[in-house]
Amino acid sequence: MLKMKLNRWLSKIVVIATALFAVQAFADDNPYVLMQQASDKLFGDISANQSKIKQDPNYLKTIVRQDLMPYVHVNYAGSLVLGQYFKSTTPEQREKFFAAFDKFIEQSYAQALTLYTNQKIQIENPKDVAENQVSIRVKVLQGGNAAPVNLNFFWRKNSKTGKWQVYDMAAEGVSMVDTKKQEWSGILRKDGIDALTAQVQKAASVPVKLSK
Repeated sequence: MLKMKLNRWLSKIVVIATALFAVQAFADDNPYVLMQQASDKLFGDISANQSKIKQDPNYLKTIVRQDLMPYVHVNYAGSLVLGQYFKSTTPEQREKFFAAFDKFIEQSYAQALTLYTNQKIQIENPKDVAENQVSIRVKVLQGGNAAPVNLNFFWRKNSKTGKWQVYDMAAEGVSMVDTKKQEWSGILRKDGIDALTAQVQKAASVPVKLSK
């Protein structure tokens, strides 16, 4: 029951994560700039394509694929999710899992975007970035008297491309990567990565449905 509530809560706030990932490539040398520009890019595309989205909610996957996925460090996040089981997998198995995980992220954020209700975002003031990883604090301002949601976005400079990418988000201290790692560890332990990949592929294929 607790895990179901946690996953439901995370799915509601994950829409804010999408707003902070999708950005213009020219700013890829500064994660603070990336986050500041993200909201306008992603939600501008959503606003401009409302008729398409209402006709076919799966069009949100197209927007997520174009605006978000190039800026998500899928393989690094996926390796963290696999944790101790990473070393016991073959390169071919990992490649298939990462591909499935990529589609899973696309579907998850596309579905989460149906919950967007014009929340406001406050990003902490930029700081000097001296290392290859940085955590950036964000407050999501809710309507009425609701308390803000505190988020942390974890950015890492890709060692191969040199671009900053997001690999994890924590909501009120709860890491999405750690949540999936705990949720999927039992399958990895009992049935192995091939079974997990099949389950992730199935979850990724679920059609996007508009929220009522």
